Amino acid sequence: MTQPAINRHRSVVVRRSGNRAARMYGRAVVLCGLIAPAVQAATFSSVEFDPGRNELVATMTYDGSNPNHQFSVQWGTCRKLGNEGNHQIVAELLDNQWDDTAQQTFTTTVHVSLAGVNCHPAFVTLRTAPKYESSVQIP
Repeated sequence: MTQPAINRHRSVVVRRSGNRAARMYGRAVVLCGLIAPAVQAATFSSVEFDPGRNELVATMTYDGSNPNHQFSVQWGTCRKLGNEGNHQIVAELLDNQWDDTAQQTFTTTVHVSLAGVNCHPAFVTLRTAPKYESSVQIP
């Protein structure tokens, strides 16, 4: 009876090492999945308010196969901050080639007009991709 007990123990050990390898492989796949979007995401090099043109000027850095990415803006809701007349608004900068294969790094300047934004003075937050944002105060 001793022999079958030893064999069962060994088979449990083999299964655990197999499961451990599978878990490690699964973790590696998940980690790569988390890193890949960050590598391809557009980020801000700088964001400034140009009062003469009433626009935000954002310098974007992104990875792709070509330099022809176009960025559009999607405005959020203007919210009042406190009683001092200041507001807050979020704008999403959307890349029309967000899924472009990352082969090279490019930089472009995006001009975001504030002409139709009736939310002044405001703390404007520009976002692109999750976790990438930049904020600027406009009068």
